[in-house]
Amino acid sequence: METNPLKITELVLRDAHQSLLATRMRTEDMLPIAEKLDQVGYFSMEMWGGATFDTCIRFLNEDPWERARALKKKMPNTPFQMLLRGQNAVGYRHYADDIVERFVKQSVEVGINIFRIFDALNDFRNIETAVKTVKKCGETVEGCISYTVSPVHNVDLYLKMGKRLEEMGSDIICIKDMAGLLTPSVTKTLVTEFKKNIKLPIHLHTHATTGLVGMNMQCAIEAGVDMVDTAISCLSMGTSHYATECLVAALKDTPRDTGLDLNLLEEINDYFTEVKKNYAEFESDFKSVDINILKSQIPGGMISNMENQLREQNSLDKLEEVLKEVPRVRKDMGYPPLVTPTSQIVGSQATLNVLTGERYKVITKETRQCVLGNYGKLPAPISEELMNKVSEDGKVTECRPADLLEPEWETVCKELGDAHTSEEDRLTYALFPKVALKFFETRGKPQPKPAPAQANAPAAATTPAATASAPAGSAVYSVRVNGKDYTVEVSTGGAVGTAPAIAPAAAPAPVAAPAASPAGGSPLVAPLPGSIFSMKCKEGDAVNEGDTVLVMESMKMESEVTAHQSGTIQSILVKEGDSVQTGDELVIIG
Repeated sequence: METNPLKITELVLRDAHQSLLATRMRTEDMLPIAEKLDQVGYFSMEMWGGATFDTCIRFLNEDPWERARALKKKMPNTPFQMLLRGQNAVGYRHYADDIVERFVKQSVEVGINIFRIFDALNDFRNIETAVKTVKKCGETVEGCISYTVSPVHNVDLYLKMGKRLEEMGSDIICIKDMAGLLTPSVTKTLVTEFKKNIKLPIHLHTHATTGLVGMNMQCAIEAGVDMVDTAISCLSMGTSHYATECLVAALKDTPRDTGLDLNLLEEINDYFTEVKKNYAEFESDFKSVDINILKSQIPGGMISNMENQLREQNSLDKLEEVLKEVPRVRKDMGYPPLVTPTSQIVGSQATLNVLTGERYKVITKETRQCVLGNYGKLPAPISEELMNKVSEDGKVTECRPADLLEPEWETVCKELGDAHTSEEDRLTYALFPKVALKFFETRGKPQPKPAPAQANAPAAATTPAATASAPAGSAVYSVRVNGKDYTVEVSTGGAVGTAPAIAPAAAPAPVAAPAASPAGGSPLVAPLPGSIFSMKCKEGDAVNEGDTVLVMESMKMESEVTAHQSGTIQSILVKEGDSVQTGDELVIIG
């Protein structure tokens, strides 16, 4: 019997917990099982990239570079794989070529072997620099196609993309179905055509969200797919992936037998079953099948994060409404595939449309840039209504967006000065400047850890019901007292017994027009919950209605807050870094 073993990439250390646990798994919960993972014989271990870098510094007070280095020591035999967003690296905007090149080289230094490189819009101009740099470093390029369904996407288009990736020097082609949109017939057709026309190994990445994943896997295997992504069973299915053990068992004693040891996989699963309990508060409520995802097209990793975002804003009841708004925004924006960063851009814009009660009342900076072509070429025309709100002349960027960027590295080094001189710290700052500075302050200091939650146990009247995300060095809790919900931010490292300040949580409902203040000025109020990212005015400045007064950060997106009337800035009531709720007064304009 001629054999052709199916190769397995295990996702438990990256996409599995990104999909099910909002990317919150800590390195200390990975290291004890790393040596056993290394014994399995996986094709590769995906353990970096995606949202892990951001989450490490934003929420976990961990150095992502150290995570890679520590895991490599425990797993010297298994190739490490990361998800790289092309010109976005692991961030949410395009970075200059010098940053992308340095990031790739440093990633190789800490142990990354296989780079799955994609562009959210399938604009392959945006992956050229990353591909060339990985090749120069002598590591493996897995060129990636972001699969989606729309009136402008079809098999012929995807086949052209595959051939283009082959021409660019890819070593492997990945079909990346981040939202679980593949169907068995399309899977079989795609893999068959790719195997017939492309001389590279084909790797399938598909989520379980819509419940079709088992049939899709079978069709891909029969069509000759070379590698597939799976997740250890306790962190599989739902918005995650097909279970590793199921595939290994199904293929045993067949020509595609993986050769992996089910007993060893069982030990690994037992370990992660216990670890998972530590992250119950982040666990997605979505645990079964939702065929409606074929409409909303929201990728697995986004659903649990979107739930967390809405929960933090006391608006979890709006989830269904947001899911309906997502495909409408996507159509308006020219049918971009929903994968980071476009999934965050479309998802955050849809959330804002729902929370503010008016479509495009607040348009994020990222939505604006995407519509203007500064993330790359969108697959289809933009809606006239949205374009009119974003641009006066309707002009969009035609060149590779990174061609418009000046080199950034020297500026990064100057801004950090002598305080942080390591290549890794400079790169961390280059990717996430404000988050990085907070992280540098708290790095190495003890941080609160998630406590195991008892299933179905109701919260006591004054017990934190859910821990939300907060700036490094603090933790935010939702607390119910006498039937009323409050938001509490607790700074870590304070004296034992210090009572935190408690403020009522504002409901993110549409805000009525502000009344004039006694001094004759009128307050500009926050249109959404978030933090003050940057101030664009000072007291005494003259502003016209519609001028940008400040920029807020909410749901990892930047939103410009504009003057509601013309006048003079009489007083500024907030500063950069402040957290605000919907309706909070920001500045007084008189």
